[in-house]
Amino acid sequence: MSDLGDFADHGRDDDERGGDDDPAPADDDFDRPTLEATGSDDGLGALAVSEGLRIHEDGQETALKAYVTAGNRAAVRLGTYLVAPYPGGETLFCKITGLEYVQAFESDDATEIHARRAMRSDGVDEADYKFLAELDPVAVLSDEGDDITRRMPDRVPKPETVVRAADDAAEIKAGLKIPADGVFLGHLSVGGEKVRTAADPPTIDYRVKDGYEAGDPLVFRHTLIAGGTGSGKTHAAKNVLRQYLHEDRRYPVDSGGPERRMAVVQFDPQDEYAQMHDDNPDADASDRRQWETQGLAYGGHDDTVAFVPTVGSASYAADHHAAEQVAFTVPFSMVRDNPWLVASSGLNDNQYGALHLLLDRFFGQYGESGTYREFCAFLDDPALKEELDESGRVHEATYEAVLRRVNGMPNGLFDQDARSITALVEDREFVQPGRLSVVPTYHISNSRAAETVVLAVSSLLVDQKLSNDPRYDAIKRTPLLVGMDEAHNFLSDADSVQARKVVGKFTEAAKQGRKERLGLFLITQDPQDIAGPVFKQVNTTVVLNLGDEDAIQAVNIPATLQSKVPYMNTGQMVVYSPDNSEPVEVQGLATCVTRHGRD
Repeated sequence: MSDLGDFADHGRDDDERGGDDDPAPADDDFDRPTLEATGSDDGLGALAVSEGLRIHEDGQETALKAYVTAGNRAAVRLGTYLVAPYPGGETLFCKITGLEYVQAFESDDATEIHARRAMRSDGVDEADYKFLAELDPVAVLSDEGDDITRRMPDRVPKPETVVRAADDAAEIKAGLKIPADGVFLGHLSVGGEKVRTAADPPTIDYRVKDGYEAGDPLVFRHTLIAGGTGSGKTHAAKNVLRQYLHEDRRYPVDSGGPERRMAVVQFDPQDEYAQMHDDNPDADASDRRQWETQGLAYGGHDDTVAFVPTVGSASYAADHHAAEQVAFTVPFSMVRDNPWLVASSGLNDNQYGALHLLLDRFFGQYGESGTYREFCAFLDDPALKEELDESGRVHEATYEAVLRRVNGMPNGLFDQDARSITALVEDREFVQPGRLSVVPTYHISNSRAAETVVLAVSSLLVDQKLSNDPRYDAIKRTPLLVGMDEAHNFLSDADSVQARKVVGKFTEAAKQGRKERLGLFLITQDPQDIAGPVFKQVNTTVVLNLGDEDAIQAVNIPATLQSKVPYMNTGQMVVYSPDNSEPVEVQGLATCVTRHGRD
């Protein structure tokens, strides 16, 4: 094939160029109609029956497409919410799930000539193509007095029904089943851009149900925030936790009983949450006006206390926050109810049974005041080992395995020179309505020691919440939110007795959360490592940017949203909470409501 070269004269055929007897006219032989639509009054386009118009019980059989007029095409995005009216006043609320150009006229534009024309052209004549939006019907909306009710799509709209962008906040909230009130998470968004309406403020706040009118508050059905490094998960977590500490937010502990403020205990491996005591120096007057307009709690939470575990010679420096600091130690007596706390590595069933027997015997002899050092000396007794072996209660090899694991615990973990955590609970200092109790572990260099501290204290809280005969009434009688950052380090699946005991304990806590007014607030960058039984109890999943495919699959959000997760910017999130709303995109607050970050 010869080189076409510069084919300026070949852009039109002979009839278009004209001959000597038929010179080409200066202008086209006909005028094109003006089709530029403003979209302000006439909507975005109309439903197209030529592409199929069908509502079906099987969503895959539904066929609903709208022709988008040329003037509106640049503004349309995947995920945009649209409405189409029915005769009689009802409205179909739907979402754009696909966009495509289709040829309006029969032609072959996959040719060299068409390509060269396009390369020389300044643009595309939109009127030469059909632009179709594939729609997913979400709900049928009806006016019921001052309220808007929703039901599943059960009617097919008429052909050529004009569709418009949803721009009414009440209409959008009803269509997506977003509660009017509750705990604020952020603003509804599409593709990272906040959804705008004609109202003031123009944004749509996304909230999580927090009242008893339509069931239990979702805080007691548990929350997971998942996001990679730099995604903004700690920023988002602080904003949410601050709302649960709002002075006007209260929960009844018993049916018909008095309402009390939430107590929050936050385990903090990176030492970031005690900063919630302080105001955010980066917040300006416009931020505060916005927060006040939306009724948000903001500013430092005065009743924030850092309860610092004393472990060995580790020292805690806290020049990045002004919260009160209270040192505590884990007493060895806590091991009596949770034997797995004193094993440095995995135990099998026989070893765990032996440990349990030995602890019972030890505490029976030494009482609650028995220490870890005394227990090590108690085990280092050849006569005891021989007695248990000869009686057939504990095999010699099993006894030695238990001894090795107990002696392998990190130094300086139990019974240090500080008040015990149990004493702080008994004196109603650690768990108190309206208090944020932060347990930092960043200063503990030994990861096993840090893990043991977190599991010991969290197990104390869970055990007392679930107990029918609690030792510490302050825990039982207070609505409690247990926050755990880097939750994958503490609630992972593993083939050991310790892991099974921990997972079993927190699974039961999650199941009983609604009844006991106990909520779990888990934060992680590795959701795939959180044990399945615990994960299944989480009702509200907030997903920020994640780059790991296994992590994205693990959060179990709809496939249409999974594909967006790796591309989300800082603060962008997907919220999947089936009992609260349809799955949606949300844009978090750009400025943290409390202090965040270190200078």
